[in-house]
Formats: sequence, structure tokens, C-alpha cells
Amino acid sequence: MLFTLKNEYITITADTFGAELHSIKHNDVEYLWQCGDSWKRYAPILFPFICSPTGKKYLAKGKEYTMPANHGFARDSEFELYEQTDDSVSFILKSSDKTLEVYPYRFEFIVKYTLDNNRIIVSNIVKNTDSDDIYFYVGGHPAFNCPIDKALSFDDYYVEYEKAENIVQPLPDGKSRVILDGDSKINLSRELFDFDVIMKDKPVSNSITLKSDNDSKAVKVEFPQSDCIAVWSPTGDENATFVCLEPWTSVPTYADDDKPDIENKKHAIKLSAGKEFDYKYSIAIK
Repeated sequence: MLFTLKNEYITITADTFGAELHSIKHNDVEYLWQCGDSWKRYAPILFPFICSPTGKKYLAKGKEYTMPANHGFARDSEFELYEQTDDSVSFILKSSDKTLEVYPYRFEFIVKYTLDNNRIIVSNIVKNTDSDDIYFYVGGHPAFNCPIDKALSFDDYYVEYEKAENIVQPLPDGKSRVILDGDSKINLSRELFDFDVIMKDKPVSNSITLKSDNDSKAVKVEFPQSDCIAVWSPTGDENATFVCLEPWTSVPTYADDDKPDIENKKHAIKLSAGKEFDYKYSIAIK
């Protein structure tokens, strides 16, 4: 079921299925990718994994489990409406017999969208309703139209980090390539994504912006709580007119494959019984 929020700056729509944003509009311009054939998502929520462990298998509580879908199950789950106000809407997913088959922890997961002028504050709140510690990863995967101005092209845009970064991307042959060397701007091209996602672990930046020197419109994602920011678009598909700016709590689950049990994975978040974890980022439109 779709819910709409609006103020004098922006209008957003979000769905109970996946608690996923479906639209972000400003001055009748759509900023969010509209789930086309090139990628049938809008802005999925990643929980309780970011990406997948090798073979989709992991250990928890001494038992092997299989997480069948990439990025966990939240993005393919039906949430319930939790609360709605004039400037916010939130959805809740609770552990169930179905989730316990693939993830042996009891939890409540609330996704909340709040309008703040031209910003959308996204809160991902994990509550531990289990009797012991639980472990998880969480992140966002919003896809933004690129070009924003349909008169321009994909290559007219770039992503700019708040501060200078160093990014080295591993390659399949064991070599690597330098994406940024003490710089802040990555010019977009299809070839840029030939080796999949571009990730920055422990960025010094707290934000990243999709922009063009030929367009006054832009999207900024602010991620002060994130230990990893990822940039992705399909390679070689001219119809994939979008770029994902993905704030993650950490590097993906597969980066922790040296430890098959989630309790010992370096970047998994440990949450004690009865506690909650609130992971926030925001999307600013102009």
C-alpha cells in the first residue's frame, strides 16, 4: 500500500512492501528511478545483510542457515504501517516463523521517512526482542535518475564526495585500479562500473552528491553514521538511466567471509536484548 507525504519543497511516496520509497519529486521533477526493466527496484532497504555471504550460507547459534536473497529479506517483505504524521510515515516488520527459518533472531525493524524542508531523513530502527544478542547489517540502496535533466546524458553527471578520498577497486584478476587518489569527483560513464560497485570503506566524507555542471538540480545523500558508501549502476546498459548512492553501516557481509558465524563477523552489528539501534541517513533534493 502506498503512502504520500508532501511539504512545500518535496513530495514522496513510500510502499508498505519493502518499506521502499517509490517517488521523490521536487517542482514536478522525479528524482527517483522508476523501477524499469534495467533494474526492478526503486530504493530497497538492506537488512539483515548487505550483499550476501559466499554461497548465501552462514552460521548463527551454532547452526548453518541460508539467506536465499541478496541483501537479506526486508526488501521483499510486507511491512505494516506503524505511524503516520503530517511530516513522517513509518513501517514495521517483525520477526516471524518465516524469518526465523533463515535468520534465527527475534526483532522489530522500523523504517521511518521524515520530511525536513528539502530533505528526507531515513531512519532504520532495529529493536532486539530476543532474549540474547542479535547480529545484523543494515543499509540503503536508493537509485536516482541520471540524467535528472532529460536533455542531458548519463556522462554529463558526476558524483562528488564531501572531502577528498582515496578509492582503490579490486579487480577479478587480482590486480586493482585507482578510482580516486586524493580527489573528490568521479565522472560517470558506463565503463566506470565494468567491475561492479565502487565502495569506500571508512570515508572521511559525510555526504556524496550526484550533480552536473550543466544542471542546477542535484541529489545529496548525507551519511554521518556510515562506515561505507557505495556507488553503483549497471554496466553496458544505456537504458539504466540511474545511479545508486548507497549508505551502509559497513562493508558488505561477504567482506567478513573469513568468519562463517555471524557472531564473529567483524562488521556485524551486535545488539543486546531489549536494546535498539537507529541508523540514519538523509536525502536532500535541489
